[in-house]
Amino acid sequence: MPRFTRGFDVAEAHAWLSRRDRRLGTWMKRLGPIAAQPGWAKRFDPVDALARAILFQQLSGKAASTIVGRVEVAIGSQRLHADTLGRIDDAALRTCGVSGNKALALRDLARREADGQIPDLRRMSVMGHDAIIDALVPIRGIGRWTVEMMLMFRLGRPDILPIDDLGIRKGAQRVDKAETLPTPKELQARGEKWGPYRTYASLYLWRIADFSADAKETTNRSQVPGAAQ
Repeated sequence: MPRFTRGFDVAEAHAWLSRRDRRLGTWMKRLGPIAAQPGWAKRFDPVDALARAILFQQLSGKAASTIVGRVEVAIGSQRLHADTLGRIDDAALRTCGVSGNKALALRDLARREADGQIPDLRRMSVMGHDAIIDALVPIRGIGRWTVEMMLMFRLGRPDILPIDDLGIRKGAQRVDKAETLPTPKELQARGEKWGPYRTYASLYLWRIADFSADAKETTNRSQVPGAAQ
């Protein structure tokens, strides 16, 4: 059974994409190389990571971190798992600032962990990314995008393209100088050219979208009478 390593050779990915897609390659040269992601080298706990993803949904980083800190104090642990979450009831979770829907999601995650439905890192190392997505998206509160972020930034899978991500779509629109955003289906077809390094292409598409927004903001400021030159 093949074993998947965490991370990939970014220099090789850079060279490959530059040859395969001249439009993207022009932007890559402009922005410079993107280094390997630090999360690829760090061990992590999938269940704990999913629990934190649930708690961080639809909140600012500061607000979510505050709630997570309260939960950790309430359960007496920095490890969010079935055994530790079992130390706190739903009323106490609400006191920590956890919404009812998120509490239900945490309970579902804990139940699935206890039933052995959540693969650990060792199991994930021999699972294709589609198999990992299929295993995790049934969890309440966990969508495909959340799993794709784990695959990209934690597991370092090289060929992930989050076609529903707005930033990715904006970056692709900028690369192709298109008048409208590509649909997810169009982006999926466009991304065929970037395989087997669609993850690395995605990192650039996010930066390209941000670069576009930053440039527009700078231009708008320069057009304001009296703006600093």
